[in-house]
Amino acid sequence: MPRRIVLVVNPTAGRGRAARALPTVEARLRASGADVRVVPSTDYEHARTAMASAVATGVDVLAVMGGDGMMHLGVNACADQAAARPTLLGLVPAGTGNDLCRGVGLDPDDPLAAAAVVADGTRCDLDLIRVGERYVGAVLATGFDALVNRRANRMPFPRGSTRYPVAALAELRVFSPLRYRLVLDGAVRELEAMLVAVGNTSTYGGGMRICPSADAADGWLDVTVIHPVNRLTLLRLLPQMNSGRFARHPCVEQLRARVVRVDGETDRGARLVTFGDGEPFGDVPVDAVVAPQVLPLVVSAAR
Repeated sequence: MPRRIVLVVNPTAGRGRAARALPTVEARLRASGADVRVVPSTDYEHARTAMASAVATGVDVLAVMGGDGMMHLGVNACADQAAARPTLLGLVPAGTGNDLCRGVGLDPDDPLAAAAVVADGTRCDLDLIRVGERYVGAVLATGFDALVNRRANRMPFPRGSTRYPVAALAELRVFSPLRYRLVLDGAVRELEAMLVAVGNTSTYGGGMRICPSADAADGWLDVTVIHPVNRLTLLRLLPQMNSGRFARHPCVEQLRARVVRVDGETDRGARLVTFGDGEPFGDVPVDAVVAPQVLPLVVSAAR
């Protein structure tokens, strides 16, 4: 019996990049002999429903094509299944950020190579971050980075990844250190910080390596704290996040834990906001818990 693959695609991802790449991606999946059904999503809720339906019917692989929002839906559709033969998740990057794909070793700029992994790869069970009833595949952002994400989501232009540096500069003008109460594996810390990021994989924001040592197969969460610095220093650190070099600065502290509670408030008394995989997760407090080996993912057989 041929392998059954449902490919849920957001055709508008990457300013139409997904739609342009879809014919070659579909052809590569079919060339493997798989039974392939393509579902173009019309909106976020339609994509969520389509993925849930695919998993409920027991297809072999749910392939998700688009940006990080689509990958987030795929993660939550496939995580923690009770079935003895679960649906595997396959990732095909076609958005502007593609951070989860980076974190699991895929080339974020090559959807065809990712399709080959989906077609011919093998299973690997990876960790996730559990926050309430939801899962995060890449990074949970809770400070300056989360505020930038919120601002970028509200901006009608520019479109694409250029929104984030524009939003960062705009947020920097009004930003001041945030008051945190962290509990890491039971140890309480009260502090001020620019941001606290909890990582399952290493990158967010289109390749910023905020948790450079994070590994989605080690059973730990990586926590990066940027302690208070002036605006100019933070501005200088932002470009260094693409290489992870920022972590050498004395203001950066890196920790590991299995359970992280994040609480706190801004200097204006409002609660801190949180974003996971670029999606809003609401105000603090939040409990981020490592969920070991709950995501059955298709990875390269040569990995």
